[in-house]
Amino acid sequence: MNLAVYGKGGIGKSTTSCNISIALAKRGKTVLQIGCDPKHDSTFTLTGFLIPTIIDTLQAKDYHYEDVWPEDVIYEGYAGVNSVEAGGPPAGAGCGGYVVGETVKLLKELNAFFEYEVILFDVLGDVVCGGFAAPLNYSDYCIIVTDNGFDALFAANRIAASVHEKARTHQLRIAGLVGNRTTKRDLIEKYVEACPMPVIELLPLIEEIRVSRVKGKTLFEMAESDPSLNYICDYYLNIADHLLTEPEGVIPRELGDRELFTLLSDFYLSATDSSVNDKKEASLDFFFV
Repeated sequence: MNLAVYGKGGIGKSTTSCNISIALAKRGKTVLQIGCDPKHDSTFTLTGFLIPTIIDTLQAKDYHYEDVWPEDVIYEGYAGVNSVEAGGPPAGAGCGGYVVGETVKLLKELNAFFEYEVILFDVLGDVVCGGFAAPLNYSDYCIIVTDNGFDALFAANRIAASVHEKARTHQLRIAGLVGNRTTKRDLIEKYVEACPMPVIELLPLIEEIRVSRVKGKTLFEMAESDPSLNYICDYYLNIADHLLTEPEGVIPRELGDRELFTLLSDFYLSATDSSVNDKKEASLDFFFV
C-alpha cells in the first residue's frame, strides 16, 4: 500500500506523516517514508537529524546508479521506520517531479521500492503543477491534511482536483481528510457535503504535537518517557487502523474555484451575521431587564 500525504503548506503534514508511519509500524507493517520536499526535513522526527538526500547522493556519484548502495540513501528511524529524502533542485530551478521520479527509479534499482508493505510519500504544499503531483503516480491512496479554515480547504480542493485527474490513468483514491489542529469541523463538514469524502480523524490543537517537531521526536517516542501522551498516539493509531482496512476510498468531484469560494465565504459570512445578531439580542435582553 502506497500513500501520498498532501495539504496546505504549514498545516502539519510532516508531523502527521511521521506519526502515521510509526502507527503503521506499530501495527506490524514494514514502512518506508519518502520526504518529497527540497528542505529534506520530512523524516527529521523519525531519525533525529537531516539525512542526506537522494538527489545529492546521485550528484556526488555523477549519477552512476550502480555506485549507490541502499545504506547511502535509506536510514532507519524510530520504531524501525525507514526514511528517504528525495531532496530537490536549487530554489527557482528544476522540477520537483523530476526528483521524485529519480528517487523511485533509484529505489527500484536498489530492489528496495517493492520490499515495503507501506510506502508513504510526504509531499510539500499545495498541488500547483504536475511536478508536485508526481507522487500520486506511485500511490494507491491520497490523504489530505487540513484544518477547519478557508485556506486549507481551498488547498484540499486543489489536491482533490489533482487526484481526480490522476485517477483517469492510475488506481488512485482519496482515503480521506485528516483534520489537524482543530476541534471544530463545521466548515470541513460543509466542504465534504459538497465534495463527498471521508473524514478519517480530527486532531485537536495540542501543544505537545508542535513541541515534538522542535524536539526532533515523534509523539510515540515522547510517550515512552511521558505516558500521559499516549492518548495523542491513539489518534494516529486510529488513522493507521482505518488505512489497514484498505478502504474503498473516493474519486472526488472537486468544486470549481468560484463555487468553492462562494461556499466557504457564505459560511463565514453567515456565521459572522449570526454572531452579530446574538450580540444584539443579548444587548436588548440586558436593556429590557
